[in-house]
Amino acid sequence: MSKDTGFSISSAERYSLALFELSEEKNILNQIEEQSLSILNLINQSRDFFNIIKDPTISQDDLSKVVNKLAENNGFDDLFKNFLNFLIQKRRFFFIERILKSFIEICSKKRGELTAELKSAKKLSSDEIKKITDELSTNFSSKMKLNYKHDESLIGGLVIQVGSTMIDTSIKNKLQQIENRMVEA
Repeated sequence: MSKDTGFSISSAERYSLALFELSEEKNILNQIEEQSLSILNLINQSRDFFNIIKDPTISQDDLSKVVNKLAENNGFDDLFKNFLNFLIQKRRFFFIERILKSFIEICSKKRGELTAELKSAKKLSSDEIKKITDELSTNFSSKMKLNYKHDESLIGGLVIQVGSTMIDTSIKNKLQQIENRMVEA
């Protein structure tokens, strides 16, 4: 059972759809998408920011000050800054990561892109990632948005997931298959 049952995926989608429609209406969709990605990157890279978001003891005023300072330092559009403050006011900022990821997915779908997850045992260069993206675009006959993650636990190989299709060429998976066969024997 999910920890945050009070806030469903459909609730996140409603907030993100509202942000999408407002951004599209003002013709600043690309700008808001970039700003959303910068917030998501900050959440992933800064433990302090992540803790601020998840800390229920931080007041709305303090959270608002942090958001306003971020907006000022990064040149966020007023629409995006106001949206973030609206989430704080409605006590939904705790779910900002889910909301912004949903917003990015809506933007991708509207552009006709498929989203793929790529994990590799070794760090891939941007050329290698581009080649994989191009190959996936050709195979799936669609524009592809690739989310790349370096995963040392794979030992070697790649894991690619596009929707419900998974391609797992990792050594970790092959070792797991051998272990399963040995247990069954």
